[in-house]
Amino acid sequence: QLQLVESGGGLVHAGGSLRLSCTTSGFTLDPYAIAWFRQAPGKERERVSCISYEEGRTYYDDSVRGRFTISRDNTKNTVYLHMNSLKPEDTGIYYCAAGGRVYTTTHCPVRYNYWGQGTQVTVSS
Repeated sequence: QLQLVESGGGLVHAGGSLRLSCTTSGFTLDPYAIAWFRQAPGKERERVSCISYEEGRTYYDDSVRGRFTISRDNTKNTVYLHMNSLKPEDTGIYYCAAGGRVYTTTHCPVRYNYWGQGTQVTVSS
């Protein structure tokens, strides 16, 4: 089965850190770009970060820029989202998604071929 698998979520106090992982299952990570999304209770899913396949170019939403870092290790078929200085408003289910062609401005996929099931992140105040 072709899918993405997220891990690394959990409960953390405000100001803490977590590292999320997104690993491919049944296919290799390259040449896909990866995006991380999150969905808070009662809110729409929002994109927070992307990383392209070529040159690993990155994008961050204003809400996470300077606190989150996205990276990829193609040899491990894994993309990471390092989250520092976490805030209660970062709480939600975090999903990763893979796509081929990307927008030149954001380096985020134009459309998504694969999605993960999500991992819960809870930040307590």
